Amino acid sequence: MAEPPTKIARREQKTQPKETPPTDASIIIQFRSANGDDTGPQLDIPHNVTPMQLEVLLNGLLNNEEKLPYSFFIEEQELLGELGAHLGIHKISVEKALSIVYQPQAVFRVRPVARCTASIPGHSEAVLSVNFSPNGSMLASGSGDTAVRFWDLGTQLPKHECKGHKNWVLVVAWSPDACYVASGDMNGVIHLWDPAEGKLMGTCSGHGKWITSMAWQPAHKALPSQRFVSGSRDNNIKVWDAVTRNCVLSMSNHTQLVTAVKWGGEGLIYSASRDCTISAWDDTDGKLVRVFKGHGHWVNTLALSSEYVLRTGAFDHTGKAPKDPAVGRRGSGHVEGWALFVGRGWKGER
Repeated sequence: MAEPPTKIARREQKTQPKETPPTDASIIIQFRSANGDDTGPQLDIPHNVTPMQLEVLLNGLLNNEEKLPYSFFIEEQELLGELGAHLGIHKISVEKALSIVYQPQAVFRVRPVARCTASIPGHSEAVLSVNFSPNGSMLASGSGDTAVRFWDLGTQLPKHECKGHKNWVLVVAWSPDACYVASGDMNGVIHLWDPAEGKLMGTCSGHGKWITSMAWQPAHKALPSQRFVSGSRDNNIKVWDAVTRNCVLSMSNHTQLVTAVKWGGEGLIYSASRDCTISAWDDTDGKLVRVFKGHGHWVNTLALSSEYVLRTGAFDHTGKAPKDPAVGRRGSGHVEGWALFVGRGWKGER
């Protein structure tokens, strides 16, 4: 009985280079569609042919004017490298003509995220806040140059330049019906703008320090839009009436600055703070409903599942708008979530 090879012998066997077919070796192949139909005659090709070379060959057989990308499969295994190496790895016999099944790939190409599709100059200082309009046709931006600008995304050109702030514009927020844009600055002043005309519609004053965040009441709770909430470095949260420009609710519970505010779809306003807590407030009377604790450091951002509801899908091919706001407010059946997600998750019930 022969003795088993030693460890050194086994190691040498592993390190020995694998044998490769001679460079003049060839393989007879037959292209076949995914439906099982043969394409063209049998071809005698080199063993080291690549998928890219097979693609060129197949496009020629199919008389494609535009070169299309294809994937190739041999016994349900996709060919990713040289043909000869693939056959050796999967131990596929070539005694008969080798059947290669091809499938067309998608002709589109996804651009890398890092690629800039447009650069829109205009501000003379740093851009501190941007926000898309609800229908995606316009963009609002606030800058250190104290200006609010509106941009037409179809032409990628400036539409309005709005002056009125005396300090950096830190936050811009669109109303759900796109009739207002609220902008908050470093002096704690909030301006309301008409995005269609670029005109100043009013000013809301009341915060003692700069505005850190703003959010409008969701459209499925109030349309046309009228109320919005603001958070400030003065630790306070205020609810404003966009028509009268008056503060209708003022809430204070945080011991440090408010970093983010969100208006939920179930009658609650949420505020996050550097005091490591999140507070939930009743949006009718401003009473504190609940305090969420658990973070060990600043809470910097919030996201709600009840901020929006779905009225129409992208693939129903209708997208019909209501005849008027009254029709739009009618119930049509919707689903709302109630979970609050901020890295930690809590139930947002009262």
